[in-house]
Amino acid sequence: MSIVKQIGEHSIIGNSQGIRDVFGVVEKAARSDSTVMIFGESGTGKELIARALHQNSKRESKPFIAVNCGAIPHELLESELFGYEKGSFTGASHTRIGRLELANEGTVFLDEIGDMPAALQVKLLRVLAEQEIDRLGGSKPVKVNVRFITATHRNIEDAIKEGKFREDLYYRLNIIPIFIPPLRDRKSDIPLLVQNFLKKCNENQDQQAKVISDETIQILTNYSWPGNIRELGNFIERMVVLSVGDNITPRDLPEKVLGEVPRESLPPMEKPGCELSPTEMLQNGLKQSFFIGLPEGGINLKNAVEEFERGLITEALEKTNWVKNKAAGLLELNRTTLVEKIKKMDLKR
Repeated sequence: MSIVKQIGEHSIIGNSQGIRDVFGVVEKAARSDSTVMIFGESGTGKELIARALHQNSKRESKPFIAVNCGAIPHELLESELFGYEKGSFTGASHTRIGRLELANEGTVFLDEIGDMPAALQVKLLRVLAEQEIDRLGGSKPVKVNVRFITATHRNIEDAIKEGKFREDLYYRLNIIPIFIPPLRDRKSDIPLLVQNFLKKCNENQDQQAKVISDETIQILTNYSWPGNIRELGNFIERMVVLSVGDNITPRDLPEKVLGEVPRESLPPMEKPGCELSPTEMLQNGLKQSFFIGLPEGGINLKNAVEEFERGLITEALEKTNWVKNKAAGLLELNRTTLVEKIKKMDLKR
């Protein structure tokens, strides 16, 4: 039986031992104010875990403020976190409240804490020790009451050895560590995640709901997903938009996901139970000519290739209801090239 943790609009889903261990720590850590450091590769859902900690704590009704220390330029990160007083530097025309102050009585989540510059590490250490901050240009400290949750994809202990991260700050922030396993180490969760992403994508698409075959799910489960859950979610959305028909099959998958599965061994794409269209008959005839040899009288290669291309483009347009972006995706063309070919061939709906 799968475990589902609902975090706002998002869900944390899984039944693997790895994710069960994470949930176990979250349930205990949420009841305290101790600092938590979340370790995990990019895309594993570190912010979702941080939100779960906040929403299951006594601070749940107070602010949850997230700051990505790696996404903000170092020269701006200090004012972003601590705020500044009017006139403290050129351009400071008004007082600005920093993120730490905005999170008062709530939780602050510092993502990619390993990217924080050394000078700010010293200031953060003081906040942890004194529960007060100094705005840039301020004359007196401001008291704050916040819980700190941090996250990183780096090996902080290596950064300490290299002199890039303060050891004393690490120990203050890492009272409760949480390790999120990468998706490749929790493969039993992939089918559950696939169905969850598929359901969400179907709800957001103005088209017939799509299903995904068991064989396709098995192939997705065997893939390593270096981008973890984020990559899987984006991939399912792409398949829902670009796949042919209502059933996502292995033939809809790109080579990198298929891996060692030879494409020629895959079952053919499903076809509606009706007679072939002239375009499909042409395509089948041309395909057969490549396998059974040329006719005795020869063939005009240029005309055959042009007619075959015309048939493929027509089929792609019909399958996508003439939505050119989708048709271009099926044919692996950019939209401009497809539009030029449609005009050249004088194709009309």
